[in-house]
Amino acid sequence: MKFDTPAATNPIDQLKVVGKATDRIDGPLKTTGTAPYAYERHDVVAGQAYGHILGAAIAKGRITAMDVSAAKAAPGVLAVVTADNAGALGKGHWNTAKLLGGPEIQHYHQAVAVVVAETFEQARAAAALIRVEYKEERGAFDLAAARDGAVEAKDNPDTGAGDFAGAFADAPVRLDATYSTPDQGHAMMEPHATIAAWNGDKLTLWTANQMINWGVKDVAQTLNMPEENIRLISPYIGGGFGGKLFVRSDALMAALGARAAGRPVKVALTRPQMFNNTTHRPATIQRIRIGATPDGKITAFGHESWSGDLPGGKPETAVQQTRLLYAGANRLTAMRLAVLDLPEGNAMRAPGEAPGLMALEIAMDEMAEKLGMDPIQFRILNDTQVDPEHPDRPFSQRQLVECLRQGADRFGWTRRNPKPASVREGRWLVGMGVAAGYRNNLLTKSAARVRLDGQGGVTVETDMTDIGTGTYTIIAQTAAEMLGVPLDRVAVRLGDSRFPVSCGSGGQWGANNSTAGVYAACMKLRQAVARKLGFNAAEPTFADGKVASGGHAVPLAQAAKDGELVAEDMIEYGDLDKKYQQSTFAGHFVEVAVDGATGEIRLRRMLAVCAAGRILNPKSARSQVIGAMTMGAGAALMEELAVDKRRGFFVNHDLAGYEVPVHADIPHQEVVFLDEVDPISSPMKAKGVGELGICGVGAAVANAVHNATGVRVRDYPITLDKLLHHLPEIA
Repeated sequence: MKFDTPAATNPIDQLKVVGKATDRIDGPLKTTGTAPYAYERHDVVAGQAYGHILGAAIAKGRITAMDVSAAKAAPGVLAVVTADNAGALGKGHWNTAKLLGGPEIQHYHQAVAVVVAETFEQARAAAALIRVEYKEERGAFDLAAARDGAVEAKDNPDTGAGDFAGAFADAPVRLDATYSTPDQGHAMMEPHATIAAWNGDKLTLWTANQMINWGVKDVAQTLNMPEENIRLISPYIGGGFGGKLFVRSDALMAALGARAAGRPVKVALTRPQMFNNTTHRPATIQRIRIGATPDGKITAFGHESWSGDLPGGKPETAVQQTRLLYAGANRLTAMRLAVLDLPEGNAMRAPGEAPGLMALEIAMDEMAEKLGMDPIQFRILNDTQVDPEHPDRPFSQRQLVECLRQGADRFGWTRRNPKPASVREGRWLVGMGVAAGYRNNLLTKSAARVRLDGQGGVTVETDMTDIGTGTYTIIAQTAAEMLGVPLDRVAVRLGDSRFPVSCGSGGQWGANNSTAGVYAACMKLRQAVARKLGFNAAEPTFADGKVASGGHAVPLAQAAKDGELVAEDMIEYGDLDKKYQQSTFAGHFVEVAVDGATGEIRLRRMLAVCAAGRILNPKSARSQVIGAMTMGAGAALMEELAVDKRRGFFVNHDLAGYEVPVHADIPHQEVVFLDEVDPISSPMKAKGVGELGICGVGAAVANAVHNATGVRVRDYPITLDKLLHHLPEIA
C-alpha cells in the first residue's frame, strides 16, 4: 500500500495491544540461552568445520610472499584460502572485495587468509604457522595532520542559506570554537559470526547481519553469483549498533572456506579482530561559529567538520543536525574528508548526529554563557517549526520546546546555580547540564507476509531483524491489534531472506517502517477475510478473535477453515519525506559530581524526555533509550580507540583496553515519552527512538562538568587528565 495521507479511521488506533508496555515475546529464549545466534547453530547443518582468519600485520603496503605450506600440513587442516586461490571477487555495494586482502593491503588486520580445520583450536594454531612477508608503505593515520589536505566530501556538498560570512562578521556576540571526538568502536556483545554451507551452487549463510537484503546483494556481487542462489538467515543478533549493517569478513571467509573445504564452515571474529577488521565510528574535528544579537537571536550559524576514511570512503556526517535543529537566517555547513589508512569508518549508532551533537550542544551552552542567558531559554528562543534552509518545508511534528520544558521541571533545573564551580558537597563539585537531542525519522519501504490458519493463529513473516531492540514484540503487537487476536496467538518469523524484504534494522527506521509493512499486509488479509466470510457492508471490525459487522459476528478462524489465508504487501511513501521534515527530539539532563582533588567524574542522575511519535511498546522503548544514554555517557567519559600513528592501528583493541560503561558508572536513568502521535510518519503514527537516546547525551555530560568545575573540555573523552590541572582550589 502507498501511504501519503493518513486515513480517517485507522484500526491501529484502537490501542488494545499497541502502545502497551509488553514483555518481549523472545525474552524466555534469551534468558534461558536457547535463542539461536549465528555461531551457536550446531543443528542447522551437519559436519561443521571451523575457520580462523589471519589478519594483516601492516596497515598499508603489499604482500610480497606468503608461505602456507606449514599450515596446510598441520593436524586437522582441511583448506587454506588466500587471495591467490579464492577466485575473482566482485566489489559489492560496500566494496566487499576488500574484505580479503592481497597482494594490496588497505588496513591493519584486513583478512589475508582463512584456515579451515576440524576444530577451532586446530584452525587457530595452523593460522599462526602462515608466514607472510610485506613491503610496508607510509600511511596516513592522523586526522589532525591530514586536516589541511581534506577535500569536500563526495555526495555531501556544502549547504547554507543567506550570507553566513557577512552575518557572522557583523554579529554583536560571536562564538568561534573547535571541538574533537575520537574514533569509537561498536563493542557489541555478539561477535561477527557466520556459518556457511554450500549445496551445489547454492549458498546458505547463518550470520549476524542487520540488513538481510543488503547482505544477499553484497554476497551475490562479491562471489559473482545470482542472488536467488543465496539465502541469509539471521533470526537473532546479539547487538549491532550499525557494525552489522554490512557483510563483513566473517561471512565472506566462511563462504570461501566452505567452498574450498567441501564442508560447512563456521567463522567468528576474535574480539581484537572486531576493532580493526570491521567498521568503527571515525574521529571528527568540528569548528562551530555562532553569531547572535544581544537578546539571544541567532543570526549566523556555521558548522564545519573534518573526518577521515579509506580511499573511496565517506565522511562522518556530523553537521547534518545543524541544518535543522535551530533557527538562523544565515547558515553554512560543510564536511571535509581526509584519506586515512585506518580501518573503515562507517555507521555507528546515530552516525552524524551522535558526534555532531557532542560538539554543537556544547557550543550552544558556550554561546548562552556569552549572552548571559539560561541555556534552555537560549535553545527555546531559537526554535524553528520549519527546515531553516528550506522554509517552505515544515516539520511533521516538532516538540523540542516541550521536551526541554518538561525535562527542566522534572529535573529541578531551577535549583541549578548558573555560576560554575559554585555547588560543593565536601570535596565534590556538583553541576547540572542540558542538551537537545535530535535524530531524523527515515522513511523506507518495507514488506511482510501474514498467514491465518484454521485455528485462528496468525503468523507474520518478514526479513526484518531483531538486534536486541524488541522487534519480535512490536511486530506481534501490530498483527494482534490489526486482526483482533490475543498476542499469544501471533507467531513472528524474522531474519530470513526467503521472507518479504523489509526495511531492516538501522538508522532507527526499523520500528516504524517494519510495523507499517506488517500493517499493510494485515490490511490486505482483513480484506481477504471479509470477502471469505461474505461481509459486503462497510469494513467489519476485528476484535476478540471475531469478525463483526452489522450485529453479525463470526470467529476469525472460520475464514481459514478450508485452508490457510495468506496476504503479502509493503508500505511505500512516495515523496512524503520531501513534503515534510520528519524528525525526533529529546531533552537530555545530567547531574554530575567531580572530585575536586582527583578529577574523578561520577554521574548522579540522567533524564531523557523524548518526542518520537507513538511509542509502540513503552517497555522496550525505554530499554532502548537507557541503553543509548549509557552509550552516550561512555562516549563522553571514556570511549576512545587509541591510534598508533606510526603503524596505523587501534592499540586498545579489546574490552580490557577499550573502556565502556559498567553498572557502577551509570546512575538511575529516567525516561519520559511525550504523548505524541505523528499521522504523517506512517499508518502506525510512530517514529524511531533507539538512536535519539544517544543524541546529545555526551554534551549534556560535558555541560554538567563545566557547571560543576568551571572547566570547559572540548576534546572528548572527558578524562581526568583534562580536568586535573584546572580544577578550583578546595577550601
